[in-house]
Amino acid sequence: MRFFLGDCLDVLPTLPFASIGVVVTSPPYNIGVSYRTYEDDMPRTEYLNWTERWTRAVAKAMDPAGSLFLNVGAKPTDPWVPIEVAQVARQHFKLQNTIHWVKSIAIDRDAAGANTGLEKDLAVGHYKPINSDRFVNDCHEFIFHFTPGGRTRLDRRAVGVPYQDKSNIKRWAGTGEGQDKRCRGNTWFIPYETIQSRDKERPHPASFPPKVPEQCLLLHGLDRAGAVLDPFLGLGNTGLAAAKLGLDFVGIEMDEYYLREAVDRIKHFTA
Repeated sequence: MRFFLGDCLDVLPTLPFASIGVVVTSPPYNIGVSYRTYEDDMPRTEYLNWTERWTRAVAKAMDPAGSLFLNVGAKPTDPWVPIEVAQVARQHFKLQNTIHWVKSIAIDRDAAGANTGLEKDLAVGHYKPINSDRFVNDCHEFIFHFTPGGRTRLDRRAVGVPYQDKSNIKRWAGTGEGQDKRCRGNTWFIPYETIQSRDKERPHPASFPPKVPEQCLLLHGLDRAGAVLDPFLGLGNTGLAAAKLGLDFVGIEMDEYYLREAVDRIKHFTA
């Protein structure tokens, strides 16, 4: 595992051409988040120009059969950020899949069906409540799956789920090889873990759970993953996922405190 303290725009050009197999990252959304050293409120044109520069640098470092899993969220008063970021990234990549990361969900028992075993309506997951009479609570973020040519093979059943109706095992044997597992699809319910202290347990204002990068890496396919990169390392959850799955990893972080936290967490996991 390799870690770099610095601006990704300075570090990315130093990586060998086509040396990265998978990128899983969540850059600043430019919505005014309070980071320690980064100002998250650029003029929109400047922010999108910056996005074009780092996505271009990632494209040069990526293997032709690689994947970029780009997590971008928004705020209710500025909902276009993810779409505009994706529009910029498409200058250098093909959009192969759009995944919806669901952080909290409410399921009505009647709508779910009797076979689910639900005894009552179910509401699970965590989100930041919005005090508003105009907006609903935001329980979702995008994960854009970009690839160099739009033809990258995936291991869809690596993050698959069992069939609810077991008769489908035989019915879809041609696509599922007779196994009790189907493609999960493009909606991923991945909640945050409950914590008691943000300062101690999650000292970063914008980090995704380790299961997000873990599922991205599994979906890409571990046998084809090669080296994994996160140019906005934060607390290192992409590195944790790579370590858990036995993959090489490159992390870049411009804030020394966050980098130290990330390295310590990964060292503790691998000890």
